[in-house]
Amino acid sequence: MSRSTLRLTSLARGAGCGCKLPAADLHELLGGLDLPRDERVLVGIRTGDDAAVVRLGDRAEIGQLALVQTVDFFTPIVDDPRAFGAIAAANALSDVYAMGGTPLSALSIVGFPLERLGGEVLRAILDGALGVLAEAGALLVGGHSIDDPEPKFGLAVTGTIDPARMLSNSGAREGDAIVLTKPLGTGAIATVAKHGEVSEELLARAIEVMSALNEHASRCALAAGAHAAADVTGFGLLGHLHAIARESGLAAEVNAAAVPALPGAAELLQYERGVSGGTRRTAQWAAAFTSFAADVPAWRRWLLADATTSGGLLVAVPPDRASELPGPVIGRMAAGPAGAIQVS
Repeated sequence: MSRSTLRLTSLARGAGCGCKLPAADLHELLGGLDLPRDERVLVGIRTGDDAAVVRLGDRAEIGQLALVQTVDFFTPIVDDPRAFGAIAAANALSDVYAMGGTPLSALSIVGFPLERLGGEVLRAILDGALGVLAEAGALLVGGHSIDDPEPKFGLAVTGTIDPARMLSNSGAREGDAIVLTKPLGTGAIATVAKHGEVSEELLARAIEVMSALNEHASRCALAAGAHAAADVTGFGLLGHLHAIARESGLAAEVNAAAVPALPGAAELLQYERGVSGGTRRTAQWAAAFTSFAADVPAWRRWLLADATTSGGLLVAVPPDRASELPGPVIGRMAAGPAGAIQVS
């Protein structure tokens, strides 16, 4: 097969955030680490947040300023190299926005079979990422690459944040409305697209959603006095909502019918053509903390576990301010066992 006809997704076992290590295994592994404690670390690895927040120096010297840092990379989720780069960049930047921060700079992470795919493909991936970084006002300042038969691309992003206005996954309050700012279903569409079985229109819509920045949603959440936030990625809505509820010491209630889905996702999930391995792993893990009402359709159960790439923000916000965010209310935070989710 020539370089011009070789599909990027054909070189990857997984796709996008669906190739994450299973959440259950990660929790077990990280739980055994002897992590250092330092007062400069405002948000670290223990809470499973989207990004780390580290205070710079003495507050009296630099005021309310901290670094927000994250890294995210994955295998191709689409065959168009420019779209792959754009999606990967938006996905990495999303972690900064989920914390309420402002991205400043990025370092690229590249694993690439240069001899097999050629430099033009890699250049297109980088061009796609640069376009999204420019939109975010962030600079690509370096990176690292290795020869790898399975393509991988992503960014390590550094930004700034005001600790007094920082969002994390641990601040939700009982009665908060839960808002989701992007529709779900990108994982299902990408799974079918990998086999060439999805329409160009449906794939284009999914690419548009995955390439869109969460900057506006982040600013709206801050302005509305949001208490907690996370972005929805490879562990699905259930996994990321579980983290908010667990770290906030609350339970969550979700109205399945209110959760927005991309056009076409329902059919793909109804017949399980779009259920990826990552989605199945999340559903299996989430069964330990999620209860479904009997009338919740099977496809919506899969949708809530969909292994999403570059999804929207999941925000816990005072109910009277929820309309200020760009997305529907899909549930509420409630008293109950920490991390439990009830779907009706």
